[in-house]
Amino acid sequence: MKLKIAILIAIAIFASLAAAVYLTTGHGDDGPQGLSSVPEWQRMANPGKLSEAHAFLEHDCKACHTPVKGAEAVNCIVCHANDDTILQRQPTAFHADVGSCKECHTEHRGRHAEMTAMDHNALAKIGRSQLEQATNASDDESAALLRWLKQAGTGDTKPVPSAFVHPALSNVERTLNCASCHSNEDQHFSLFGNNCASCHETEKWNIPGFRHPSPTSKDCVQCHQAPPSHYNDFKKISAKIAGKPHAKLSECYTCHQTASWPDIRGDGFYKNH
Repeated sequence: MKLKIAILIAIAIFASLAAAVYLTTGHGDDGPQGLSSVPEWQRMANPGKLSEAHAFLEHDCKACHTPVKGAEAVNCIVCHANDDTILQRQPTAFHADVGSCKECHTEHRGRHAEMTAMDHNALAKIGRSQLEQATNASDDESAALLRWLKQAGTGDTKPVPSAFVHPALSNVERTLNCASCHSNEDQHFSLFGNNCASCHETEKWNIPGFRHPSPTSKDCVQCHQAPPSHYNDFKKISAKIAGKPHAKLSECYTCHQTASWPDIRGDGFYKNH
C-alpha cells in the first residue's frame, strides 16, 4: 500500500516538473516565451485583442491595468490628459471634468471594434458625483437637483417635470442638458428650443414615429437648407439631372420627394446626390 502511494506521489511530481519544463521552454507561435516571460503570463489571461489604436499595448497589461483594481482612469490619463483635439472640441470638451473612462470606453473587443460606447446613464452619475463635490451645491437649485438625482438613482422618484420627455429615457438620463454637448448638431436651427429630450432618445437620433408634413407641402426651407453642392453647380448638374432647369434653391419640392432626399421626382434614387 505504501509502495503504491509512493509511486503515485512520484508520478505527480514528475508530471509537475515536466509541465514546468514545457512551459518554461515555451512552444508558442511567437517563439520561445516560457513561464517566466511576462507576455506568456498575459496571454493566459487575455480576454481578447485590443483595438487598433491600442494594439501596441497588447503585451503590456500594466499600462492600463492596476493589480487587483483593474483598469483605472489614472492609467488612461498618462497618455490622454493632454489630448487637445478632445478637450478643444465642443462635443467632447466635457472629458476635462470626467474622472472615469471605463464606463464608456471598452477594450478587448477586437482590432476593428469601436471602443466608444456612450453611456448617458454613466455620464449623469458622474455629473451627480461632481455636483456633490461642488462648492456651490449648497444653493437651493443645486441642492434640489442633487436630492432628485439621489432619488432617481434608486428609482424612487417621478420623471423630471417637462412638457414632454421621451419615454425611452431613464430618470437619470432626463437630468442631462442635451444642448451642452449637442447644440452643434441641431438640425432645427433652434426653432424647437434646446430640449432635445422632448423628441429624441439617447440610443439614436432618428425618431421612428416622426411623420413628415404632406408631400404637397412647399415650406421645405422652414426645416431644410440646400447642401453645399447645390451652391456650386446647381444649375449645371443637380437641376439638369432632375430635369428641372428652372428650379430654385429654395424650392426643394421641385426635385425632391419626402420619402428620402436622393429620391428625385421622375428620376428615382440618385446615389451620388
